[in-house]
Amino acid sequence: MTKFENGLEVNKVTERKKGNSYVFMGVSSCGKSSIGAAVAEALETKFIDGDDLHPRANIIKMKSGSPLNDSDRAPWLERINDAVYSIEQKGEQGVIVCSALRRQYRDLIRQNNSKLVFIHLYGDFELVKERMFARKAHFMPIELLKSQFDTLEMPATDEADVIQVSIDGTFEEVVQRCINAINGEA
Repeated sequence: MTKFENGLEVNKVTERKKGNSYVFMGVSSCGKSSIGAAVAEALETKFIDGDDLHPRANIIKMKSGSPLNDSDRAPWLERINDAVYSIEQKGEQGVIVCSALRRQYRDLIRQNNSKLVFIHLYGDFELVKERMFARKAHFMPIELLKSQFDTLEMPATDEADVIQVSIDGTFEEVVQRCINAINGEA
């Protein structure tokens, strides 16, 4: 275990974790990008923000305040699936951010990918709303938060590749919870 200047404790990538992808999932403003990036930095591994993989049409649609439908999401989820596959095939390790709100979306990402773990960052509506109001430079308007919660299908008990991590706490506490979960210490 290595302790970093910021106090985070991590295990370096081990042989058994080579090829693993950790998909940080949850509703908008739950901290997927910032927490995922911090975990990737602590693990000294690749970070991919799934928002960067959205096709242009999706970004325009979300920026206008319209929620995405399943056909909008299909090419985006395929790109996420391909990123997971690439990491596994190259024997790398990576953190990928993707809302993965519905089971069918998670199943699409799982397709033909065996070294995948979802980290579900969850919090109640009021906590997430508070964080969303504090955000800057994000293309999803606050009005869509309710839509995100309405769409969210909490991972079922038969989704053994999903780890639940509460976002109730400081940024550092949540990051450490994620690292502990990845290291099997949660």
